[in-house]
Amino acid sequence: MVQVDLITGFLGAGKTTFLRRYASWLAKQGHRVCILENDFGAVNVDAMLVQDLLAEGCEVETISGGCDCDTHQRRMRTKLISMAMRGFDRVLVEPSGIFDVDEFYDVLRDDPLDRWYTLGNVIAIVDALLPEQLSPQAEYILASETASAGIVLLSRCQLADEEKRKGACAHLARALAACKCPRKFGPEEILEKNWDDLTDADMTKIAGCGFQLTSCEKLHFDEHEAFGSAYFLELGLDRETLVRNIPKLFAASDCGQVLRVKGFVPGADGWTELNATADGINAAPLAQGQEVLIVIGEKLDKERIETVLRS
Repeated sequence: MVQVDLITGFLGAGKTTFLRRYASWLAKQGHRVCILENDFGAVNVDAMLVQDLLAEGCEVETISGGCDCDTHQRRMRTKLISMAMRGFDRVLVEPSGIFDVDEFYDVLRDDPLDRWYTLGNVIAIVDALLPEQLSPQAEYILASETASAGIVLLSRCQLADEEKRKGACAHLARALAACKCPRKFGPEEILEKNWDDLTDADMTKIAGCGFQLTSCEKLHFDEHEAFGSAYFLELGLDRETLVRNIPKLFAASDCGQVLRVKGFVPGADGWTELNATADGINAAPLAQGQEVLIVIGEKLDKERIETVLRS
C-alpha cells in the first residue's frame, strides 16, 4: 500500500517550507514521492514553491479553487486514484490552511482508496508566534488540523523566545479543549527547534511519528464563507512598494481581518516570493513565478485592500 503523510497547519504556519525539506529528505532516502497540493484559491501559489523538487525526483499534483465540500472530495478522490496507479510509495498531502481535515480522512476511507492507501503520519505545523486571539472558526481549524498529529513542529522558533513558544503550546491546548478534544501533547510530541538545525535523527523521528485519531466537537460552518480571499493579478507594483505596504493590511481594520498574504512579484533581477503574516513579511528570490498577490482572511474588503497596497 502507498503511505500517505498529511502535513497540516493554520494559515501561514510554514507548511510549504517544511514540506520542501521533508520531501527532499524522503527522496534522498530512496522514496518515490508525489506531493498533493491543495490551495484555497484559483491560483495554487504553494504548488509553484515546490516545483524545484521535480529535479529531485518528486512529482507534484494540485487541487485549486474554493468549492463546496462534495466537489472538493470528488476532486481529491480523483487525484488520489490517478496517483495510486503511477508507482509512488509515498504521497505527501498539504491541505489549505483553512481545511477541515475530517474531509481528508473521509476520502481515504472510501473504496477503492482504502485498499490502496494507508495513513502513515500526521505532521502538524504550529507557528511559535501564534496570535493570542483568533476567531472561533480559526480556533476550531487550528484544533482540528492538529488533534490527530503524531508530532507538532513549532515553526519560526528562532524568532520566538521561550515565553512565546510556551504561549503557542498553551494556545493550542486551549483550542483543543474548546472543541472538547481529549488530545493533550506531551513535551516529547512537540519539536521546538530552528528548522535549519534539523538533523537526520530529527527527520527520522518525524517520518515515523504516526498519528492518533481522536474526536472533536465539530463546529459546522462553511470554510469558504467564514474565510475569503482577494486575488490581484498583475498589480504592476514593484517589490519595494509591496514590502512596504503589505504589513499595513494586518493593522487596517477596514480591510477586514487579514490573516495571510502570499504571491510573487517580478523585478529587474528576477522573481521574488512574498509571504506575510501579522508578525512580518518575508521576501525571497524565486526562479520563476506568476505576477499574483493573494490576501486571505475574514470579511475582506478587496477595494480597500487594493487602496492600501497602492498607497
